Formats: sequence, structure tokens, C-alpha cells
Amino acid sequence: EYGCHVVLDAIGAHKDIVLMNAEVDGTVGPILHRRAKDAGVILTGCDGDQPGVEMNLVRFVRGLGLRPLVCGNIKGLQDEYRTPTTQAGFAAKWGQDPYMVTSFADGTKVSFEQAIVANATGMTVERRGMRGADHHGHVDELTGAYDVEDLERRGGVVDYVVGAQPGPGVFVLATHDDPKQRHYLNLYKLGEGPLYSFYTPYHLCHFEVPNTVARAVLFRDAALQPLGAPTVEVVAVAKEDLPAGTVIDGLGGYHTYGVAERADVTSDEDLLPIGVAEGCRTVRDIPKDAVLTYADVELPSGRLVDRLRIEQAAELPATRVPA
Repeated sequence: EYGCHVVLDAIGAHKDIVLMNAEVDGTVGPILHRRAKDAGVILTGCDGDQPGVEMNLVRFVRGLGLRPLVCGNIKGLQDEYRTPTTQAGFAAKWGQDPYMVTSFADGTKVSFEQAIVANATGMTVERRGMRGADHHGHVDELTGAYDVEDLERRGGVVDYVVGAQPGPGVFVLATHDDPKQRHYLNLYKLGEGPLYSFYTPYHLCHFEVPNTVARAVLFRDAALQPLGAPTVEVVAVAKEDLPAGTVIDGLGGYHTYGVAERADVTSDEDLLPIGVAEGCRTVRDIPKDAVLTYADVELPSGRLVDRLRIEQAAELPATRVPA
């Protein structure tokens, strides 16, 4: 809610915006980008956070003539039931907010990150929550883990792996149609295909953000933005049993975790985006691990984020992609 106000205030003041907030982008990014474009300002995600690093890698791979089919995020931990209590020690050690670091651990953050990469590339997810496999080898080994024909049919997928190297980085798996170029990719030690692995072994957060600022202001170019209507969104799942009358706490809290889902499924099933879940009151008992729907909650009144969701659904209805 707060991020929506900040972005619209900046657009109203004719200011370019570098958004280091995947949660806002993954909830109402498409309509905010439409508003920014209409106002003649740049609204962009940033270099340095995983989505921006993935998009730079996508551009590099496309520039070589390959077609990206998997955009991946490398995580060290994934446990949907982590809470600010379990993460308090880690947060204190690094001077971080316990709710924020919990959103990293419980999968909410990676779901938002991969959702906005999907929306920027037109990709989708294989299934609710993505594949999210444990893989303790190198990401190069993942070239044999996917069905290329299935990836092609879907238009590519976003995903993540836990425990892989090089961490904490990102990877792109891509293919090439030209036999001669496949010969040279093999010569250059990328293997026989049909998938080839490219990766960036780090993301340097705020160190790289100035590149995005310069890119937006000097070149009127965005590092990361939706193509149009969303293909992937992030929906709220109960982290514990939620009795009727529960007022849902914030991201990375005790009540919910987020999972990536196809935007058309989110729309068809009236699923509750986790970006609007905070402050909602449950109207029935919700069992642990159930995906929440709008019918399960009462929304707080007068919120900007809810008005933007309605506008986004009307003007940019969810893109339908193959299941």
C-alpha cells in the first residue's frame, strides 16, 4: 500500500522511478508501468537485485542469438514455515528486519522476484510454486533437467533451485536453432545442447543500482519492466491454521507465505495476491497450506492497492498461457 502511494506520487511529480520493491511490482506493476508510460516517465526495476541481474543475463543471451527458456534464481534456504521468531538471530547479526529476512526464507521473496521476471519476459511457471528443486551441484547440470519441447510450448518458465552453485547467483538456460552455432557452442565448452547454461555468480544489490539510475535518466531505458498484462502473480498461502477473524500480518510474518502462480489461474480462481493480504480479516477458518481467495477475507476499506488491482484487471487482464 505504501509503495503504491510513493510510486503514484513520483509519477504525478514527473519523476523517473527506480523501484527496488519486487512486492509492489509483482502485485500492481503492470498498471503502474502503464501509468508511468502515459506520464512520460520511466518506472523500472533495478540492477543488483536478482530480477535485474536475470534480465541483464537474458539480454546478453538473446544478443548471442540464443532463445532463453528458463530464468532461474539460486537460493540457499527454502522453508515455508519460517517466522520472524526463527529468523530473529540472523536478522540481528546482519542488522536486518526479521520480517524481511523471513520473506527471504519462506519463499515469498523469490516468488515475487521470479514473477516480475516472468512478466518482463512473457514466461510462466510450470506449476504453482514453481519447481523449486534441491540441487547441490552446479547450475550447468540443470541443462538436462527440463523438457525442451515443454519449455517451448509454454514460452519459457521461471524457476529457482536450492543449494546450487554458484550461489547466490542467477542462471538462464537457453537454446539455439542453428546447427552451425550449436557446433560452436559445443566447441566453446557449453555442451551439445539443446539447452545451454549461462549464469551470473553474484548480485550486488545497492552497488549496481546507480547503473539503473543512469540507464533510466540518460538513456530513457528500463532495466526491468512488465511487457504488458501479467503472466505470473504471487498468491497467499496459510502458514498456519488461521481461525475466522484473524487479521493477516505482513509479508514474512506468521500468517502467510507467497507462491508464484499463473496469472490466469489467479484470476479464474479469484485467489488472493499476497501483496494485498496484509490487514485483511479472515471470514472463515483457513487450514494451514490452503491458498486464500478473496472470498476468504474482508478487505480493509479505502486502500489504493485494491483500486489499482481493479484497474489492472480491467485494463490489463491476465495473459493466458499453456498449462
